[in-house]
Amino acid sequence: MARATFTSFETSTKEDWDNIMVCLQDTQAQVADRVIENLRHLAHDFGGFPVNRLEHCLQTATRAEQDGRDDEYIMCALLHDIGDTLAPFNHPDIAAGILKPFVSEANHWMVQHHGIFQGYYFWHHIGLDRNTREKFRGHEWFEYTEEFCAKYDSPAFDSDFKSNPLEHYEPLIRTFFAPRRQP
Repeated sequence: MARATFTSFETSTKEDWDNIMVCLQDTQAQVADRVIENLRHLAHDFGGFPVNRLEHCLQTATRAEQDGRDDEYIMCALLHDIGDTLAPFNHPDIAAGILKPFVSEANHWMVQHHGIFQGYYFWHHIGLDRNTREKFRGHEWFEYTEEFCAKYDSPAFDSDFKSNPLEHYEPLIRTFFAPRRQP
């Protein structure tokens, strides 16, 4: 594929951008593989938890799937902690950034805020205010996010739980991030 020769966006041409947009489709075609690879990295980190981070994500997604949630919600459940090993203190923003172009506002907000809502269950043990989520009370997706944490995220640390393997979700990941889904 030809490469542009400009040194500044100001001097770029329509032809440059036509080519770049074709290349962007090629890059998007690789996203599913990169997401799967990053999820696999989570298997190597327990972070002191009873299950590794991948198993936690798989349990969260499996619980949502067993409860009849739609594919978009299941994808959010699967990826909600994908940023744990890259940015432990703001991992929700990593997942929300990956998902934003492909999910509803409600699901994006849920993923972006799940860390604060999850804090309700343990922040008081580490010297933080477990009720920090209350600053969002009244927001249209407060209860939606609260439910995600209570039903799927919080209980997903059970070493006896039988979750679906990552391979079960690979077709969904590939469909979800296919270039044709690009906004």
